[in-house]
Parts: sequence; structure tokens; C-alpha cells
Amino acid sequence: MQKFAVQNFGCRASQADGAAIEAALAAKGMSRSADGHSDADWVILNTCTVTSNADDDLRQTVRRVHRENPAAQILVTGCYAQRAPEEIAQLPGVSMVVGNSHKTQIAELIAGSHPGFVQIEAPSYHAQVHVGDIFARHDFLASPVSDAAGDRSRPNLKIQDGCNNRCSFCIIPFVRGRSRSMPVGEVIEQVRALTAAGYPEVVLSGINLGRWGREPGFTMRLPALLRRILDETEVQKLRLSSIEPMDWSGELLDLVAGESRIAKHVHAPLQSGSDTVLRRMHRKYRPRHYEDRVRRARALMPDAAIGADVMVGFPGETDAEFEDSRQFIESLPFTYLHVFTYSERPGTPAADSAAQVPMAVRKERNRVLRELQTRKHQAFLKSLIGKHLDAVSLDGQCSALSDNFCKIRLTEAVEPRKQIKAIVLGVDGELLTAQPSPC
Repeated sequence: MQKFAVQNFGCRASQADGAAIEAALAAKGMSRSADGHSDADWVILNTCTVTSNADDDLRQTVRRVHRENPAAQILVTGCYAQRAPEEIAQLPGVSMVVGNSHKTQIAELIAGSHPGFVQIEAPSYHAQVHVGDIFARHDFLASPVSDAAGDRSRPNLKIQDGCNNRCSFCIIPFVRGRSRSMPVGEVIEQVRALTAAGYPEVVLSGINLGRWGREPGFTMRLPALLRRILDETEVQKLRLSSIEPMDWSGELLDLVAGESRIAKHVHAPLQSGSDTVLRRMHRKYRPRHYEDRVRRARALMPDAAIGADVMVGFPGETDAEFEDSRQFIESLPFTYLHVFTYSERPGTPAADSAAQVPMAVRKERNRVLRELQTRKHQAFLKSLIGKHLDAVSLDGQCSALSDNFCKIRLTEAVEPRKQIKAIVLGVDGELLTAQPSPC
């Protein structure tokens, strides 16, 4: 029996794709390697390409796998494979490159039952390459991910893929394709199965989650789907991952605020608080729109987690524009930030700009916003002392995650996958310390 190992890079969507690949390979009679890369016959590297660092990670991993297990067949798939297949095919040790366009066929390709390939030849090696028009694909690939980063209490369920936006810095629409949604019945079935397996919390995710149900053939939008899940399953807690600002409608915010079985957690990518930078990014909102959504969320949910993705060093970003962004961020009730340094992505309009910000300036701006994020997060944690929080136990020891997205160290061990109440006693670095009690 052939063994395989799958390594995922990047976002929750990539992890969900990797889980589906593993299930398909197992259905073909292959087994998952217990020792990872070291004794696998096939090593599948499921890539990200959102930054140049993500590309570097893949190349380093290929070299390491080929050095440590030279007999392994290395298959590279995912977003980097879709964007630059010839580049990856040149790497020594790579046997096959499969873009997102053909990711659903990986099990058949490995089994040799899928006809045809393009061969890219190099001086001393070659690879099969299977990459096509991503915009011609309408299939949906995903399986629940229940063990990301060792977290076995909060499975990730991808229910949307692709993106119809065209932000000037982002390559993802060109490697993921058009927005498409998991059918309603399948979403319900998956949540029921996860609940039956004993998971108390399910995280709904997607490349552009707020666009779920927007394509032809769907008759409901995300808020209606959430109501169906709550009505038709016994899931104890739903959590929404990142949703674009203008998809945080009044209806959705009211539902999250009013429903105890939905985590009080709002993540809305901002990217910049400067109006002029947002325009150059081709983002579909202005700072005043974003502020309205965030302040409404805080008014409805005083203790909610409110987070954002923020980019520094976008082409042409002046000192004044960065300061506008910093002041805007400081003025809003964020509880955490994900701060990213702009990375040129070949094929995007921003990468062709002549006004690239020096890397030293980008790094300094990143440092400034990370310090701001630390201050905001610490103030939020301290505001929770003495409060009773809903939480889910994570590891069967003393780790938990609160409804409002705070990491907790419990004063005593709790069986994993349990919904609990946690009485906050104090703050220890990035953690809350809390006394558990039954719900």
C-alpha cells in the first residue's frame, strides 16, 4: 500500500482543500504516512502564494523533502502551482505540478487513471504539469479540518471559494477563480456530521465568505444560511471567519449579536485607514463606511472580538497616508490586528507601480502597527477581568478559547471539546487566566 503525506501552506481554505485531498487519496486505497515526509511514497505540498515569503517556504520545503526522502514523488498543488507552474516544475525532485484548476483530480492523477499531461523539460529533470483555466472551473473542493495547529475542538468548514473582487494588490482571484458556494444541503450535512462527532464549535470559512450564495442558482444569502444551520442542527457554537466590511450587513450583525449560538467575533479586513490608499487598492468601501460597521458591531456587542487585516507599505503610501491609517486604526475599538507588509505579486497592477515603498520603511510601519495592536489587545484583555465568558476547552488540559476569541489558561484541566463558562481572574501576557465552571 502506497503512503502519502500532505502538507498545507497558508489559509483555512488551503487546509480544507488539503483535507479533501487526503480523503480522496484514502478512498483510492492509499494510507497516510505516520512519519510525515520521511517514508511517504507521495508528498503533496498544497501551496499558498499570497506573499513572496509563501513562495520561498514552498521552495525550501521541496528541497528539504527531496534531500531527506529522495525516493518520494513530490506533487505541488495549490495557489502557487496555479500561478507559476513552470517555475515549480524546474525544482529538482518535483514529479508533478497540479494547479487549483485540476486539484479535484489529484487522486486520479496519482493513481494513473487520469489521461494526458503537459511535460515541462529542464536540463536534467522534468515534471508532469496539469494546469488549466481556473475561471472555467465551477467545482467545489473542501473537507472539514479538525486538527489545524493541533486544535481538535474547533473544526474549520470551508463553505465558499474564489473571489470576484479585483483588489490591485491581490493575486488570489486569479489562482482561486470565481466565487462559488457549497450547496445548502451539503453545509447542513457537514455541520450535522461534525456535531455528531462531538465538536462543540464549527468555524465557517471561505476566501470571500460574505459572498456565500451570491451566484446563480442560490436563493438565500449568508444570514439565511446561518438561521438554517441553527434551526436544523444541534451545533453549540458557530464562528464566522473573515468577512469583507460591506458584507457585514445590519441583518448579519443583528443576527450575530442576538444569537447565543454564534460567537461574538467580527473580523473585517481593513487593509488601510487612508481613503486615498483604499482607492488605489480598488477596495469597495471608504473609511467612513468601515467605521460605521465597526462601531455598530461594538454598540451591539460590547465585549465582542473585533479584528482586522491591515497592510503597510502599499505602493505610493506616503508618510501622511500611513499616519492617516494609523490614527484611524487607533480610533476604532479593535481587539486585535493582523498586520501584513505589502509583498509584490507578479501579475497584479500594484506590482507594476513605479512607486514601491522601500522595504526598510515597510518594516518600520509594520513595527508601529504591531505595537498599536499589542496595546489594544492588552487593554481588551484587562477589560474582561471579573467577567464570565463562554469558552470551548481545547486540549484536555488547561487551554481554552473564549466566545470572543481570547486565549485562556484555565486554573484546572477540562476535558476537550466542552463548552464551559470561564470566570476571568487576570491577564498573563497574551492569555487570560480563568476559573472554569459548567455551562
